[in-house]
Amino acid sequence: MSVSMTDSGEIATPVESSKSAMTWGPIFGGAAAAIGVTLILLLLGSGVGLTMVSPWSGQSSSLGTVGVTAAIWLVVVQWLSSGLGGYITGRLRTKWAAVRTDEVFFRDTAHGFISWALATIFVAGFLASSLTSLAGAGAQAVGSAATAAGTAASSTASAADLPTAYFTDALLRPEQARAGATSDDTAATAEVSRILLNGAAAGQIPDDDKAYLATIVSARTGLSEADARTRVDTVLKRIDDAKVAAQKAADEARKAASTTALLGALSLLIGAFIAAAAAAFGGSQRDEEEDLLVTPRI
Repeated sequence: MSVSMTDSGEIATPVESSKSAMTWGPIFGGAAAAIGVTLILLLLGSGVGLTMVSPWSGQSSSLGTVGVTAAIWLVVVQWLSSGLGGYITGRLRTKWAAVRTDEVFFRDTAHGFISWALATIFVAGFLASSLTSLAGAGAQAVGSAATAAGTAASSTASAADLPTAYFTDALLRPEQARAGATSDDTAATAEVSRILLNGAAAGQIPDDDKAYLATIVSARTGLSEADARTRVDTVLKRIDDAKVAAQKAADEARKAASTTALLGALSLLIGAFIAAAAAAFGGSQRDEEEDLLVTPRI
């Protein structure tokens, strides 16, 4: 506390308020209003969004259209709820008497920002719990699929034994592969699978493996060596195309996730600004009419 002295020798002590500049009642009220509006609008958006999706072919909107619409609706929900919550926070606060105008403006904006932060934390926690439940269900489904795949794969070779099995096959390949492929279909199919899996892991299939595959295909299908080699090349090209398509889809998903995160951060910043501005506007309306206490003259 700083003490000053007037020209007449009197000591001037600054007046400090006994009340805190933070009023939690309006903050919680604005946050509750923002949360309620958010949940209502999210349910409304979910209902409208479900009308855009149909199990019947040709009657649903495209995935991109649904995604863009959902993103726009989430932004609109965030801005509307932030504005309403901030405005209610500003209107419900108690008038600060004997406080400078700029200080009142700062307190209003701070109250609106804190109200927005509380509502955002609650909604984020609610959405996170919902996504966690969905992720748990998805993980359970993936685990079941992995168990089934592991059971099916155990009849041929495990993933850890695949390289050894592949090189063992390469060492024991008969000179006359046509006779072996014709006599034992199961062994030929398993060996072809191991060759393809090793090629997928290595990134390419060697020429000798391609020639061996063509020999087995020719023995199994009755095609000539040239036609069998053409079929092998066609299938391998389809495998490469599928790999490129999967990589492209993963890259597009990465870009979409990055764009969503950036736009989400920008939307939250704008929502915080809207909440603070709405609280200042509501506070200014609250202070438009000055309350006067009239005391009778003695």
